[in-house]
Amino acid sequence: MATVLSVSGSPSATSRTARLLRHLDAQLSGRGHTVIPLDARTLPAEALLRADFGHPAVVGATELFARADGVVIGTPIYKAAYSGLLKSLLDLLPQYALAGKTVLPLATGGTTAHVLAIDYALRPVLSSLGASHITQGWFVLDRNISVAGDGVLTVAPADAEALTATVDRFATALESTERVAVHG
Repeated sequence: MATVLSVSGSPSATSRTARLLRHLDAQLSGRGHTVIPLDARTLPAEALLRADFGHPAVVGATELFARADGVVIGTPIYKAAYSGLLKSLLDLLPQYALAGKTVLPLATGGTTAHVLAIDYALRPVLSSLGASHITQGWFVLDRNISVAGDGVLTVAPADAEALTATVDRFATALESTERVAVHG
């Protein structure tokens, strides 16, 4: 099965975005894929802000992208765009870091006014990084994600159903890419 890098672009340690990604990671793992989580906030800020391509943490993150067959990119939407933290990470990747990869963009935000940020802000950057196939992404309103005191994540039923379909499309795209590579 495929190796999937699951990247959270949220700067918050209690991020709904990251928790949602980890929830989706479990779905992908359940389908037999190996999922590697990467929270961009754990990378050294100085390395990201100074564009230190040689910093060991940046080199390590770049290697994770290189090893992955597929990449899930999750970000909160601020001011109609993906997070600056995610932008800093993506800026440090090689020009075609997503070449040959299937990519799933996901976003969370406070208002439906941000829904188009996936298609008009994030998708062009993912495409410029050479993504072979960007599957249909999904946007979830913050209010439709709740986390109980014990850490259990609950997603509103309509979004949960749509997210399952979104993950299924991504997994199907990954699996068909694998079949082509093996039988190519």
